[in-house]
Amino acid sequence: MRFSRRVFFGLLPAGYRAAAEGPIDRQARVRRHNPVLRAIDARSPLSVGNGEFAFTADPTGLQTFPQLYENAMPLCTQSQWGWHTVPEPSGKGPADLRLTPFETHGRKVGYPTSSNGQKDLFDWLRENPHRLHLGRIGFAIGGPQEIARTEQTLDLWSGVLRSRFQYGGREVTVETCCHPTLDLLAVTVSAPPPVVFEFPYGSGGMSAADWNHPERHLTRKSAAGANRLDLARELDRDAYQVSLAWQTPAAIEREGPHRWVLTASADGRSQTADRLALVCWFGRSGEKRATLPSAAETRAAAREHWGRFWSSGGVVDFAAVKDPRARELERRIVLSEYQTAIQCAGSLPPQETGLTCNSWFGKYHLEMHYWHAAHFAVWGRAPLLERSLGWYRGILPSAREKARSQGYTGARWPKMTAPDGRDSPSPIGPLLIWQQPHPISLAELCYRAYPNRGTLERYRNVVFESAEFMASYAWWDARGGRYVLGPPVIPAQENHPAIETWNPTFELEYWADGLETAQLWRERLGMARHAKWDDVRRRLSALPVRDGVYLAHENCPQTFTERNRDHPSMLGALGVLPGAKVDRETMRRTLKKVLAEWKWADTWGWDFPMVAMTAASLGERALAVDALLMETPKNTWLPNGHNWQRANLPLYLPGNGGLLLAIAHMARHKAFPDAWDVRWDGLA
Repeated sequence: MRFSRRVFFGLLPAGYRAAAEGPIDRQARVRRHNPVLRAIDARSPLSVGNGEFAFTADPTGLQTFPQLYENAMPLCTQSQWGWHTVPEPSGKGPADLRLTPFETHGRKVGYPTSSNGQKDLFDWLRENPHRLHLGRIGFAIGGPQEIARTEQTLDLWSGVLRSRFQYGGREVTVETCCHPTLDLLAVTVSAPPPVVFEFPYGSGGMSAADWNHPERHLTRKSAAGANRLDLARELDRDAYQVSLAWQTPAAIEREGPHRWVLTASADGRSQTADRLALVCWFGRSGEKRATLPSAAETRAAAREHWGRFWSSGGVVDFAAVKDPRARELERRIVLSEYQTAIQCAGSLPPQETGLTCNSWFGKYHLEMHYWHAAHFAVWGRAPLLERSLGWYRGILPSAREKARSQGYTGARWPKMTAPDGRDSPSPIGPLLIWQQPHPISLAELCYRAYPNRGTLERYRNVVFESAEFMASYAWWDARGGRYVLGPPVIPAQENHPAIETWNPTFELEYWADGLETAQLWRERLGMARHAKWDDVRRRLSALPVRDGVYLAHENCPQTFTERNRDHPSMLGALGVLPGAKVDRETMRRTLKKVLAEWKWADTWGWDFPMVAMTAASLGERALAVDALLMETPKNTWLPNGHNWQRANLPLYLPGNGGLLLAIAHMARHKAFPDAWDVRWDGLA
């Protein structure tokens, strides 16, 4: 029987009270979770941003004490376009890396999985380009011991970060916000200390900055006016622009090759400087802005933008729920809406740490794109998903060439990459395949939001080329009369050797689902179904089962006992996916075995939402909530709303996006406990 995802996602259960019984007080829901900090918390700084640009601050509202955060959650200024490449010493490039051949059903296929005696080139290709810290903006204050009585609130409804502290016998108040459409920070200060602007060399490290080599880069004045300074930045072959403008009396001086200090002046009515209002804009090389909005204009634009954001789209309200766990769950939801809006809603797929700091050199992992961004469409904010989905069209030629070079047709998407779409070498990444159907699923979500010809035409090539590779990749096992995925393949649960792995459960379900969705797109466009795609989907191997539960893949040596860590990806076949190939009772046994035996300290933040979605699909309501609130290190949620993972991965946005996806899934399946009086509205 042909399964339609249009039907599956259209089944909205009755039972949860929507706005028909009275509108949800959206502003109250948001503001009761405004983060408030009254001390320095190195793991939980607060950020402002717009999806393309973000600025992370300490309790002064700026980046005054970066050294306190360096080994916890660095204070960075990052953008989607800000990247840096260190020149490769030997002058070699991607084409010079020797590939490792893997036996693939009677032929050799090369993958960039080992250095093969080229360690320097292998490492350079992994580390470049890396995302760049564009510049530090902080007060000229000697150290944290010089301030007292700090209090900082991020007003989510307006997008304004308000900070207050005592310094030099005066109370300093600071308002910091980001323009909604420009890569521009606005700052307004009362009783202002001098403001310092400093610029680093690039680094692939977590802080995205190298402050120890001032000779390797250049900061020069390109223009100046009465209340403005324009700077040109050059780092090897990369360059960008910085423009500072102030709307209150002030003077700026250079104090080093990459350091400028802006000091407020008295306005003639008093002997002390009482106020400083400034903006700082960052732009690509060659980009110019003749005029810049003022700090007041930026603040007004931010208020309008965030008011509109929170007033539209989906909303889930736990105000009437008596269970004390509900307030914490709602806090995580609201802060995840904010964090994904400022970190994951840009023109490129986000890195796992968004625009806060660097993970894996600032590159993005395309198997995570679904977890970062699918929720936007489900929560009625599909345009935020479409911002990054269009990037696949741009790298389609290189994805086609990647597939062709390996002997396949269609387009094979990279795993760990940067704007150019080049796959980074890795022992694991190039052998993953579960990112392959993601563009099909994400495009389908956009079509559900906008079911018209324009959506189909916009993404048809991405959808069809993805499906073409998927059908080409499946190997026909004539003896078994079935199609097989792998070997070599590394599944979503990455701790399985590529040459010993075939038919991973999640990937089999996703292959069938992706091919069927691509066929639906052909039908919507008035095209005949693709015979090969149907043949692969129909004769794809069954999901592997042993001892009454699903395996990670068909060749697992034992059920769970050897590798019950990393992602329990077999659960994703029902919940994340519709589960057309799934036997529900087998999946129920699998869910309960996973919950009992998995090593939860060795998982990742999106695993808990995935488990909740499986439980919700099976009607296991209590297990769904328990999964979301499981007490284990990788399910740590900080005061700023970030999902902490470990010391060198202090935030993990797939956990935030996964939570939002799971909450919408649970609402649709009426999967909260009976006693929970949950209200929701606007979910697609």
